[in-house]
Amino acid sequence: MKHLVLALAIAAAPLAATAHEMAKGPNGGPVVDSAGHHVELVANGSELVLFLTEADGKPLASAGTKNARAIVQDGGKTATVQLQPAEPNKLVGALAQPLGSGARVVVSATMADGHAVQARFVNN
Repeated sequence: MKHLVLALAIAAAPLAATAHEMAKGPNGGPVVDSAGHHVELVANGSELVLFLTEADGKPLASAGTKNARAIVQDGGKTATVQLQPAEPNKLVGALAQPLGSGARVVVSATMADGHAVQARFVNN
């Protein structure tokens, strides 16, 4: 019986590992759900770009977004990156340096309709 339980645990381990991996979005970045919206993080060098979409994949307009920022923890340092709306569905900010592996990014913004969007990412 012990061997059966051990065999099942070993067989299920890869499933548990993949359950915590974030899905990839159409722009190649990780995607998380935020209250019925999708937020995709793409870091290109010193530029941080977040793509906003509805649950059905349609672009979510970023015009009128307020208080948009990303808190970045990387290499033992924490920085706040102000994000600016860029049409049609992006929030863009400047990083002091490219994101390192394992960097944590927490995003928060208030959409034009007052809806709050929050997302958490770990850079791989």
